[in-house]
Amino acid sequence: MRTTVTLDDDVVAIIERERREKGETTRQAINRLIRTATHRSGPRPELPIVPGRLEVDISDVSEVLAGLDETDDDA
Repeated sequence: MRTTVTLDDDVVAIIERERREKGETTRQAINRLIRTATHRSGPRPELPIVPGRLEVDISDVSEVLAGLDETDDDA
């Protein structure tokens, strides 16, 4: 696929640095960088377990937001 994209200066610098280091064309560097960023290998890091009890159940965000709205009304 062929397309035109406007890249930010910092992204262009990353692509150019990678292209020079690996001896790739711009196209090869962009494809490799996108593939690397979207296909991370290995296990994802686990979130830390924090001792204590759960203060807010966020499994239902709408319920949490409604509760916050009620708190604001009381103030």
